[in-house]
Amino acid sequence: MNVFITGGTGWIGSAVVDHLIDTGHQVTGLARSDASAAVLEQKGARVRRGDLDDLDGIRAGTADADAVIHLANKHDWGNPAASNKAERDAVETIADTLVGSNRPFVLAAGLSGVVQGRPAVETDVSPAVGPDSHRGGAENLALEYVRKGVRVISARFASSTHGGGDHGFVSQLVAAARKHGVSAYIGDGANAWSAAHRFDAARVVRLGLEGAPSGTRLHVVAEEAVTTREIAEAIGEYLRLPVVSIKSEEAGEHFGFVARFFGLDMSASSARTRELLDWTPSGPTLIEDILAGAYA
Repeated sequence: MNVFITGGTGWIGSAVVDHLIDTGHQVTGLARSDASAAVLEQKGARVRRGDLDDLDGIRAGTADADAVIHLANKHDWGNPAASNKAERDAVETIADTLVGSNRPFVLAAGLSGVVQGRPAVETDVSPAVGPDSHRGGAENLALEYVRKGVRVISARFASSTHGGGDHGFVSQLVAAARKHGVSAYIGDGANAWSAAHRFDAARVVRLGLEGAPSGTRLHVVAEEAVTTREIAEAIGEYLRLPVVSIKSEEAGEHFGFVARFFGLDMSASSARTRELLDWTPSGPTLIEDILAGAYA
């Protein structure tokens, strides 16, 4: 397939591009800079210049493709409204372009806030509805297009999609530990995150693109629940720092923006995804990556 991808030079997207090319697909990536374009070209992908605000370019890239993978997000923590709007606009543009084609559209979604008190499962409906909600309610918006002839697949990524060179949430926890001289968790540290290695995540995206039925929610999760205390203990062991509990009211000052996520339970099952795609994760665990120096 000729696959148009946004976010193809990002942390997950770069692994997806490599995996798609390795498995025989042609890839066209949206690139907002000369550097991003060069990276894509070096991998053997085609380039379409533009960004998430270039809706005409996204529409044209979608029209020319056999399938679309949307992984880009502004992640502007200082202006979440702008990120949410850009996400919703991009998803709506892609889906509108694909109406009636039955072409696959895989979009990135998150597990934050889907459910609390138990691991999320694939049949859980996201509570994010409407443009003012998390990620602009893009997952629910996209799934509305199933009845309009778009093969929509939502890929809900684990709280930590990790690997060597990861600059995501765990890297922020490591930075906070270095800054304060202690590796901390909040309260009793019993709340847990799901996790997956980025190469395992890339396989799920490709398998979903190729074969998941329309309307499927995939959980890109290799480990259902890694407690935040276990994460803090692994960081402490690697950095040779003491491990301590801090109160929730101290978390913002200690961790910065990542505190709002480190205090949440974001565990999730991927049992249905594994059965549907015949997928078995094979990458290192989150704790193994931390102890091996992935965040050095």
